[in-house]
Amino acid sequence: MIAKKYFIIVLSLLSLESVVHAQVLLNRNTPQEVLAAMTLEEKAALVVGAGRVPGGNVANQQQPKVPGAAGNTTAIPRLGIPSIVLSDGPAGVRISPIRNGDSTQTYYATGFPVSTLLASTWDPNLATLVGRAFGNEVKEYGIDILLAPAINIQRNPLNGRNFEYYSEDPLVSGKMAAAFIRGIETNNIGTSVKHFAANNQESNRTGINEIISERALREIYLRNFRIAISDGTPWTVMSSYNKINDTYTAERRDLLTTILRDEWKFTGFVMTDWRGGHDWTAEMNAGNDLIMPGRPSQVQSIISAVRHDSLKMRQLDTNVLHILKVIVKTPAFLKYQYSNKPDLQAHARVARQAATEGMILLKNNAGALPFGSPVKTIAAFGNGSYNTLAGGMGSGDVNKAYVISIFKGLSNAGYSPDASLETAYTDYFKQVRAQAPTGNNSRRREVVIPEMTVSNDIIAQKANSADLAVITIARNSGEGADRRLEDNYNLTEAEKAQIHQIAHDFHSHNKKVVAVLNIAGVIDMKGWQDDCDAILLAWMPGQEAGNAIADILSGKVNPSGKLATTFPMNYSDVPSAKNFPGTPAEKPTQVVYQEGIYVGYRYYDSFNVKPMYEFGYGLSYTNFSYSPIRLSAPKFDGMITASLSITNTGKVAGREVAQLYISAPDKTIDKPMQELRGFNKTRLLQPGESQQLTFSIREADLVSFYTEKSKWIAEPGEYKVKVGASSRDIRQTATFKLGSKLTTEDVIHKALQPPMKIDEFKPITTNN
Repeated sequence: MIAKKYFIIVLSLLSLESVVHAQVLLNRNTPQEVLAAMTLEEKAALVVGAGRVPGGNVANQQQPKVPGAAGNTTAIPRLGIPSIVLSDGPAGVRISPIRNGDSTQTYYATGFPVSTLLASTWDPNLATLVGRAFGNEVKEYGIDILLAPAINIQRNPLNGRNFEYYSEDPLVSGKMAAAFIRGIETNNIGTSVKHFAANNQESNRTGINEIISERALREIYLRNFRIAISDGTPWTVMSSYNKINDTYTAERRDLLTTILRDEWKFTGFVMTDWRGGHDWTAEMNAGNDLIMPGRPSQVQSIISAVRHDSLKMRQLDTNVLHILKVIVKTPAFLKYQYSNKPDLQAHARVARQAATEGMILLKNNAGALPFGSPVKTIAAFGNGSYNTLAGGMGSGDVNKAYVISIFKGLSNAGYSPDASLETAYTDYFKQVRAQAPTGNNSRRREVVIPEMTVSNDIIAQKANSADLAVITIARNSGEGADRRLEDNYNLTEAEKAQIHQIAHDFHSHNKKVVAVLNIAGVIDMKGWQDDCDAILLAWMPGQEAGNAIADILSGKVNPSGKLATTFPMNYSDVPSAKNFPGTPAEKPTQVVYQEGIYVGYRYYDSFNVKPMYEFGYGLSYTNFSYSPIRLSAPKFDGMITASLSITNTGKVAGREVAQLYISAPDKTIDKPMQELRGFNKTRLLQPGESQQLTFSIREADLVSFYTEKSKWIAEPGEYKVKVGASSRDIRQTATFKLGSKLTTEDVIHKALQPPMKIDEFKPITTNN
């Protein structure tokens, strides 16, 4: 009888185990129920990526389904947990265009404009439109999460990855990224906002220790992420490579849990950057849920940590649950039948529209642009006229089907660019590439072709035969290295001499010279810009580059882009110039953010340093007037609105970006002279047409972070509202009063404390 009862119990247990294995599947049960059914080994496998090679971390892991994608998570078939695919691509989804050597079937992606250009549109609706098209390609190519947008602050113009980032200002960065995220995620695929946080240089990016005050972090380097996360709700966040105040970001619980989850209420999962961090247990304890790209030894490390109690099971369960809650939203889990055939032609039209909206007219003497009817034949100088840069290098590069060069774009627009110059440049490119070393080039770099020298005789000949000269100045950069001051930020003496010679010869025939800047980041403008009648900043406009540039040069589209980053008069004027990329100079291990909150225009305006082109600057082929500001109340009580009308007073249709800045009292804490707190872009206004714009000013727009009190506080007193066409072209002002001190929130804990006292910049002048 006892044996029979024992046999029945065993059968019952076996039956129960069979039921658990058969019925606890992610498509039938809640993530919590699936978590309860997982073994320690399965949990450890899920929080570690499947690696870059076939085999992965668990048995029967298959070859990644999307060749060229950055990585996959680990599948657990027993529980119905699929592997999800993650792919790079701030400017287009990065996958392999050809698979298994079969060129008859291609998988090209659209090369969209880089993020710096997208930010220069100052148009969140356009960012959403780009995101919607971009996200369709992500979904139709079988990808679940796009590793974008990258929203780090452009702290210094030499950062090699600035083209992937939006702006020097956290409001522009956060709002534009949030709009992009919303567009991407309309396709029911995810995004990963990165690199969290302060990944502001490439020099020793995996080891650099960034020493930053908590105020600077919260007001500048975290605020962009907070806006993007609250307004855009990305599925995931990617921790950065660097240390902040002595600790790797992937291992900082105060950053990834206290701030990100407890304060900001983020509910997705956090992943490392690829091979980021060093201590896998510390990452799990910090709230970094997923280690990418993953390798089996990391799975074993996590299993061992749990068994030896350095990682509590409840923490691992929390990490796993974060991942499961995202997986159930993915196309892979929902078994979406992707087509591998997105509408690339339609998306190319979106890319062209975005490119034209973000280009910035920096100079236009005597109406040199648009070209006008007399211009037909064009002498196009500069490597970039023929080898036009659609985007930067590294993981931000895109395998696109084509790039329209400036030469081709001018031809498509009906002009006649000089064919003999095209032949000379293309022959030169072939020669340089043929002589380049082979076999050692990283996929993240490309052959750098020195600027071709055109003889004075040919320049004189073209000045006689062509109607106008276009000079393209091209500068590339990318992941893994910062830009060189000598010959990437600065123009070489040979380049400046050639520009001067072209200008001399064309001007002697009363012909115009137009410069096009096809660049990854800010460059030096001294010593050559006076030679040019007009300068168009095209940034890196994506695969439709030449067509979009021709749209602006011809006047088909009126330029409406504005600078989202400052062009300094001298590199030495940059507030971080003396503290970039850190010390020691050969391979920096530490960098001190001595400028504190005074980044970009906050520094130039507060310290009265004149820039070459200020933040928010950009010309148009028309003019706009601003009506006086109307405030909804004279005193602040939770919110106040500011309204005004913009009128097109010129002769052609155009769009205007109105920027709202606030100057606040600074009796108890130093503050920038003014800070951007809103922006709005008009629709296309016909000559004489007006549009009313309204800005909402909220409590968060008034407060500063008081480190000693761990509070966000606004001082009582008079606040000045300024609306203008740039930070230094203020058209209208108004004031309101805050009657008493305002505290918007107390932070949970002191966080991210620097290990040393930082002698931060303090402005001499005040806002009183």
